[in-house]
Amino acid sequence: MTLQLAIQEDILIERCINKDEHAYAMLYHAHAKQVYYAVNRILTDTAEAEDIVQESFCIAFEQLGDLKNRATFGGWVKRIAINRSISFLRKRKLVFVDEANAESIEDEDPMEEEVLFANKVEDIKKAISALPDGYRTIISLHLFEDMSQDEIAKELGLSPGTVRSQYHRAKKKIVESLKERMYYGT
Repeated sequence: MTLQLAIQEDILIERCINKDEHAYAMLYHAHAKQVYYAVNRILTDTAEAEDIVQESFCIAFEQLGDLKNRATFGGWVKRIAINRSISFLRKRKLVFVDEANAESIEDEDPMEEEVLFANKVEDIKKAISALPDGYRTIISLHLFEDMSQDEIAKELGLSPGTVRSQYHRAKKKIVESLKERMYYGT
């Protein structure tokens, strides 16, 4: 973010604190798309994602006075939205496989890493969208939000081993999905 944009955003935040409706709209439109994409990668349901984005901005606007570094507004509201998405999935009884019950997972096939990046982006998005909620959440947080597996474990209240297991299973399912689409012969 350039200095000029940071100053403009700081002014918008100040105006929002003073209940300026136009400033709310401008700040929302500046960040809503990025926040929506982050949420939609976790939830995949458009209506649910839109609701979470709206709720997250409402929370952010209510708590603007608590924001210490105004230059981080975009990341802050995105973090609120991601946390709300995870809470939403928990309420839907999101099930993660416990590490103790997980099969041993070996990452021996070097093709798996290549498959994730060698295929068309749209097919990969479809494969991720088709994953069960738990797998999709973990792989989305890791790949798209750049969270480490330890950070994901802490965020979701899971053991790091469970997160690793779920991540590898998600990758395996994505590879299988892409193989089914005939990218690699079965």
